[in-house]
Amino acid sequence: MIKHTTISNIAAYHFVPVMDPDALAIRLRELAEAGGLRGTVLVAEEGINLFLAGETAEIDDFVRNLRDDSRFATMTVKASQSTDVPFSRLRVKLKPEIISFRQSGAAPGGGRAPAVSPATLARWIEQGADDNGHRLVMLDARNREEVEYGTFADAIVLPIDNFTELPDAVLARREALADATVVSFCTGGIRCEKAALWMRAQGMDNVLQLDGGILGYFEAVGGLGYEGACFVFDDRIALDPRLAPIPGTNGSISIQSPGGDRGHG
Repeated sequence: MIKHTTISNIAAYHFVPVMDPDALAIRLRELAEAGGLRGTVLVAEEGINLFLAGETAEIDDFVRNLRDDSRFATMTVKASQSTDVPFSRLRVKLKPEIISFRQSGAAPGGGRAPAVSPATLARWIEQGADDNGHRLVMLDARNREEVEYGTFADAIVLPIDNFTELPDAVLARREALADATVVSFCTGGIRCEKAALWMRAQGMDNVLQLDGGILGYFEAVGGLGYEGACFVFDDRIALDPRLAPIPGTNGSISIQSPGGDRGHG
């Protein structure tokens, strides 16, 4: 890995209609290469999904240029710091989806799934129920290898190795999710957003997504109610609630990302 003194790592996704994915992919590659950034950028007709690292000033320039495009002006970017660039190269790829799910009713073209903020979720965890007194069920939308690094206490963990397996696993547990407020969560928000949209399309209107995923929760409120660390798809391996790499991780472990690429999930 290349050593730097001030390295910023950003993770972001944004669902928005992209009529020119080829041209957008070329533009994003040019912007990233101009700043010497490394990581993964996925582009599809439904939006973009990226995880990039580089010197802080160059990352800031990339984000500023990206937000100059009105389609991405409101894109939320999660950032953390490291002493190394945790990627070996830059990859920009065109994909059918920015996270593979292969289910109708899961793209937020008609609007996002209802979300709960990290601060509200932390309050619900402390009081043991939502604000209406309904029991709280946390549903982990990640694969089981990721969950080994950590998850929310008492969360439902699905026996899946790929995000495309989630629908069958959820339907098999549908009764356990009834009469509760279900909060779907994942690393950065993209999988729990698609999962929540799909579940609501199946008539499960008691499902919310955790806005910003686990990393957004860590950034906003820390580790309340969370046990362990959060696996990330780069050489840092896993981050603790302070968004710092956990001790003993050295990039020697590799888990395939849920969408088939190392990216933000």
